[in-house]
Amino acid sequence: MNSKKLFNLDGKVAIVTGGTGHLGKSMAEGLAEMGAHVFITSREKSKALETKNSFSEDIIDRIDVEELDILSLDSIKKCFNRIKNNSNKIDILVNNAGNIPSGNYENMSEKVWNDGMDGLINGVFRCTKEIIPIMEQNGESSIINIASMYGVVSPDPSIYEESGFNSLPNYGASKAAIIQYTKYLACHLGGKQIRVNSISPGPFPKEEVQKNVEFINQLKKKVPMGRIGLPEELKGVVVFLASNASSYITGENILVDGGWTSW
Repeated sequence: MNSKKLFNLDGKVAIVTGGTGHLGKSMAEGLAEMGAHVFITSREKSKALETKNSFSEDIIDRIDVEELDILSLDSIKKCFNRIKNNSNKIDILVNNAGNIPSGNYENMSEKVWNDGMDGLINGVFRCTKEIIPIMEQNGESSIINIASMYGVVSPDPSIYEESGFNSLPNYGASKAAIIQYTKYLACHLGGKQIRVNSISPGPFPKEEVQKNVEFINQLKKKVPMGRIGLPEELKGVVVFLASNASSYITGENILVDGGWTSW
């Protein structure tokens, strides 16, 4: 195949869960820019519509929205079936949505632990469980699970201190589980031509977090490249894993962290 065509996604149908978020929107945009028809999902359809309307005229016709709650298997079933019935297939799933736990480890309850696990690794499990039978029908599909560098290394407590942006242990535990689950699926689905990989973003703080200059400076000190990540810097890796450019890659976890985990 011509190298210029390797990244082309014309005719592909993609779903980005949590496609209205800080990182999800950029990933959905990247897939649409390469020709995919992208469904962005959110628990609030009105929020998804608002996000769609913020895309450029060049790609807005390739963006659709769906309501989806990753905590509900019934919601996932209905959403995926609607998309399949409308598009006849689903080629790409980006498992980006997640309910991120907050609080302090010292005071966290068992409920907070369980809720965090349910909104992260369990949500990924539910979505992959429902998408696999659909993808088996057309083959040559790609599942991309969004993990985190904190699924590979532990947060440095000295960075967070009194910032209020603590990273709880069930976040990292869930992200590590997503990486392992990715490898498991890759080994079991490879023969069905369904590739499964994960992406582990590093420091990509939301705009609200970036207002805390002291905290951001602490993050920068941990990054060999000396800066935080920009959402658009995830476009390339998502397109790569979704396209034929990565046709012989499965079971991998790609860190996009500015070198954070290389120290």
